[in-house]
Amino acid sequence: MERNMKLIAAVDRAWGIGYRGELLCRVKGDLLHFKAVTSGHTVILGRKTLSTFPGGRPLKNRRNLVLSRSADFTVEGATVLHSAAEVLSALAGEEEAFVLGGESVYRLLLPYCDTAILTKFEGTFEADAFLPDLDASPDWKLSEQGEERVAEAGDSHPGLRWSVCVYRRRA
Repeated sequence: MERNMKLIAAVDRAWGIGYRGELLCRVKGDLLHFKAVTSGHTVILGRKTLSTFPGGRPLKNRRNLVLSRSADFTVEGATVLHSAAEVLSALAGEEEAFVLGGESVYRLLLPYCDTAILTKFEGTFEADAFLPDLDASPDWKLSEQGEERVAEAGDSHPGLRWSVCVYRRRA
């Protein structure tokens, strides 16, 4: 199967991704990386993840596909879809698309992804949403580990060490 989806997320040491509908921490360098990687591409996200964006609005300079179980849900500036099959159909001909979460969307679409771009934080936070542990999965391998960086004074957790890692699906 040809895959054109990539997962992008920020995880802690326990593979936590969120707590009470929010990111575990906000690090400007990570947010800038996210914007640079996803700008100009299609992004796939759940309705609850959309609600955490500024004003609950779709991301600018991206084609936003929002997954919702509700047949009545609509959002200006985005296409609302209701299944993995609809996502795959909507991506026909797309060169590259990014899965943004949350947890249920990651789990639904991970089988269709060939790459996972993860910001890994060197800490463990209180979390209630998790990404599957790709280090423990026989289907995935760490292919690139970026330079370690340190969260700055204006970030939510100054001094927190983090790096961007790329995982690839094994052939």
